[in-house]
Amino acid sequence: MAIVGHLINGQIVTDGDRNQDIYNPSTGEISKQVALASRTTVERAISVAQDAYPAWRNTPAIKRARIMFKFKDLLEQHADEICSLIGAEHGKISHDAAGELQRGIENVEYACCAPELLKGEHSKNVAPGIDSWSEFQPLGVVAGITPFNFPAMVPLWMYPMAIVCGNCFILKPSERDPSSTLYIAELLKKAGLPDGVMNVVNGDKEAVDTLLADDRIKAVSFVGSTPIAEYIYSTASANGKRCQALGGAKNHAIVMPDADMDNAVSQLLGAAFGSSGERCMALSVAVAVGEAAADQLVSKMAEAMKTLKIGPCHDSSNDFGPVITKQHQQKVFGYIDSAQEQGASVVVDGRNPDIAGYEDGFYVGGTLIDHVTSQMESYNAEIFGPVLQVVRVNSMQEAMDLIDAHEYGNGTCIFTRDGEAARYFSDHIQVGMVGINIPLPVPVSYHSFGGWKRSLFGDLHAYGPDGVRFYTKRKTITQRWPSAGVREGAQFSMPTMS
Repeated sequence: MAIVGHLINGQIVTDGDRNQDIYNPSTGEISKQVALASRTTVERAISVAQDAYPAWRNTPAIKRARIMFKFKDLLEQHADEICSLIGAEHGKISHDAAGELQRGIENVEYACCAPELLKGEHSKNVAPGIDSWSEFQPLGVVAGITPFNFPAMVPLWMYPMAIVCGNCFILKPSERDPSSTLYIAELLKKAGLPDGVMNVVNGDKEAVDTLLADDRIKAVSFVGSTPIAEYIYSTASANGKRCQALGGAKNHAIVMPDADMDNAVSQLLGAAFGSSGERCMALSVAVAVGEAAADQLVSKMAEAMKTLKIGPCHDSSNDFGPVITKQHQQKVFGYIDSAQEQGASVVVDGRNPDIAGYEDGFYVGGTLIDHVTSQMESYNAEIFGPVLQVVRVNSMQEAMDLIDAHEYGNGTCIFTRDGEAARYFSDHIQVGMVGINIPLPVPVSYHSFGGWKRSLFGDLHAYGPDGVRFYTKRKTITQRWPSAGVREGAQFSMPTMS
């Protein structure tokens, strides 16, 4: 059986006897295995990156950017192969995989602007004969730990910017679907990146803990669930590392009585069920203001869901595919069960869908649950499946209070025709990413991505301008060259311009 290895110093390697099965979620079959890195293997990758760092740090930014330009071209040329690998291990339909990849490529495009992004600030004559300037220097060897749900896009949030800023990088992708991530890293080598600058180690907690403990790793970026994000952040911080750890979400959409209901339903359909709901920006709760709006929303949504097509990744006519594992499928079913047991109404039931010819795949059909309350387990948890829950409230303020009370603050949106209501909502809601009639308010690559509350641990958001700041440190230099024969006496008071 094929084994997915690690990329260390430009070479694919495997180590030890710890391997883990990789499944094709569409069929439920084991397709290959992935090698799980030992502590020794991870430390070797760090050593290789440390050795490569001095030369890479001193490579001019324009030369680093040229590699990113070539990398972007290679990603576009090999898009079909990448999307096929994503589908085979994640279950994502080809059109969804293509969208994920494109979002990642846009971050590479932003990284191509490195010569402009890394320019410092300069002030001449801050005092007589004294100049001062700042510059942005790389940190050294940095690491990224990425989730299964976006094996192409999320790593591309991290290492293109880290590398173009002059750092060397260790990537620990999800062991559930590592092939596309490794393939993309090999394309970066083909683009001309020197060996050792980018390394990939596949693994589990042993690999993660090695990265968190090693003092040669200067910063760690993470995307995943909140419990793990909190662990990553606290452990990395305790070991003196800079850290950004993006966690879970429970994204709400407020549907106002004046909303264009047909448009809201259409937008919610894709935002709730796209990628089988396995997105940290998935729209999983619709908060309907008023009984009339709620009844209309549920009726129209139930009717629209009749057109949803679920099936294997290779059929591009499908709207979404399976979830990642059998265990996760059963977990999602459990949340639907609990909602029903606690008094909610399952309007459209996605448990045990019948996918002809793919009965062993890990499928969950689109599910609509009405009359959900904030006390229910299914409401408070991040289900991470194709489940849309409807909560009924009496006012916009009640809806906002509901959202603000939740532990997560990743994304939210409002559907309305009222500009005043939209402005009030965007100004006061305690959530990091806000949409107005846009259900997936994912920032473009030249802004930054991140939530509030327990959706993000750390001060800097992912990619965009915050990405530049995360992977660099500011140094300020103040300089004077005294004129020949001119010497000042000692000054014991604080220097000023008075």
